[in-house]
Amino acid sequence: MCSLSFFSLFLSSTLFFILGVYYLMFDYSIFVWELFSLNSSSVVMTLILDWMSLIFMSFVMYISSLVIYYSEDYMSGEKNLNRFVIIVLMFIFSMGFLIISPNLISILLGWDGLGLVSYCLVIYYQNVKSYNAGMLTALSNRIGDVSILISIAWMLNFGSWNYINYYDFISNSFEMKVITLLIILAAMTSSAQIPFSSWLPAAMSAPTPVSALVHSSTLVTAGIYLLIRFSPMLYMYNYGWFLLLIGCLTMFMAGFGANFEFDLKKIIALSTLSQLGLMMSILAMGYPKLAFFHLLTHALFKALLFMCAGSMIHNLKDSQDIRFMGSIVNFMPLTSICFNVSSLSLCGMPFLAGFYSSDLILEMVCLSWINILIFFLYFISTGLTASYSFRLFYYSMSGDNNFYSSFSFDDEGYYISFGMIGLLLVAVIGVIFTWLIFPIPRIVLPYYLKFLTMIVVILGSYMGYLVSNFYFSFNLFSLSNLFFVSFIGSMWFMPFLSTKFIMCLPLKSGYYSSKSFDYSWGELFGGQGLNSLFIYVINYIQSWYDLNYKIYLLTFIFWMLILVLFFFI
Repeated sequence: MCSLSFFSLFLSSTLFFILGVYYLMFDYSIFVWELFSLNSSSVVMTLILDWMSLIFMSFVMYISSLVIYYSEDYMSGEKNLNRFVIIVLMFIFSMGFLIISPNLISILLGWDGLGLVSYCLVIYYQNVKSYNAGMLTALSNRIGDVSILISIAWMLNFGSWNYINYYDFISNSFEMKVITLLIILAAMTSSAQIPFSSWLPAAMSAPTPVSALVHSSTLVTAGIYLLIRFSPMLYMYNYGWFLLLIGCLTMFMAGFGANFEFDLKKIIALSTLSQLGLMMSILAMGYPKLAFFHLLTHALFKALLFMCAGSMIHNLKDSQDIRFMGSIVNFMPLTSICFNVSSLSLCGMPFLAGFYSSDLILEMVCLSWINILIFFLYFISTGLTASYSFRLFYYSMSGDNNFYSSFSFDDEGYYISFGMIGLLLVAVIGVIFTWLIFPIPRIVLPYYLKFLTMIVVILGSYMGYLVSNFYFSFNLFSLSNLFFVSFIGSMWFMPFLSTKFIMCLPLKSGYYSSKSFDYSWGELFGGQGLNSLFIYVINYIQSWYDLNYKIYLLTFIFWMLILVLFFFI
């Protein structure tokens, strides 16, 4: 099942990529209205096939094919591996449906498919932590589903749900302003922007291959992709300033929190959240192609990063704490090479895939008319990215051997190695995508702004090195500043606000209302009270009839009189 899925997805990815490059070079776009006609009954389904949807589909399928191939080794102990692969294929199909849909109805089908299948994948290991994480993920994404449903209801006034039809001639309508706001809300929930960020690290309860798929090219990028499609309306109604602030705060919050985290997968999840904030903010500044380009490069190195993390966790007997790691480079050289290449690509090391997109984004920030707050948030977040990446490197790759003696390392698994090398090659040669999407990406800046990105990355890396060496003193700092460390390390208390804070008031109010109405007044005036009243009245009338024969006779005469009167009238 894994090999069949791998080959079919890989071939589909190659086909879509060739078509996407062809459409990009010649600026083609196909809008499909009718799929086929059978006995004069036409099956109408709108699809859009342009360079953006085709290239994104090819990336999703390429990463998915390698993730499924990787799963054959990683999930080898799973009894129902075919079921797992089928669920992942449903996930990929939902994402593909969302990508090629210009219609809000079919977008909702793909969006709902992503939400429901992601719940099945997050609770796959079936323990209390997974159930809680799955419920938080599903309910957070349900907000986006509801906002898309409301926007579908608003679009009933227009005669069609194809949003592409309304770019040009409904510029000042109130309905389109509301619909754009609802789409922004849906994108914020799917891409885990503040205040919906808590579900993204919680979704790490899913198996690592699923995390590699979710955090690279499917669920979390669906909101960004939808906003790229809606970007003309986003700029038309001047909603960019709101998204810019939200994206920058998310980027800063996630980058800061990752420096206080010790769970390997949560550190990578927070790095995903930081990159999503970067995409959202550059999209809000008016550069949708640049956001899409970073979406592609980020998908490659983030999937590779998760695959390497999964290989390390697999060999460390499911231990995810980076404090138990150390000198892994001596035992797992291939995994360490892939891990470090993807980390450097995340930091923006020159000539890797992440450099060509993130450096271009930061140079456009230097070139744009923005205030000093946004400028500092961008560059401080970039430094924090380098900081947590190098902190993770020093904890896991170098230093002393901190793991248990029972760990036996195997870095020669064929399926795992093939999946990682397949992504490594594409993550290194990312310059090809720059030439395709931006033929001449030349930005002229002063020297101090041109080198500012590299200086910030180097300073952040040095800070990560210092933080990884603060063993004893850092623990004392954590104990003496417990509120600050808890605040930053828990994403500004967002998981508590999203779970216990929201649960407390509704559950208490539900309990008291149930106690006051259902079990007291509701019982008295509701079903039980009416039941008692009817039984009492029926028994009373029955006792009349049973005790006196005259009642029967009087009733009979009464009804006969009514019938006679009705006949004459």
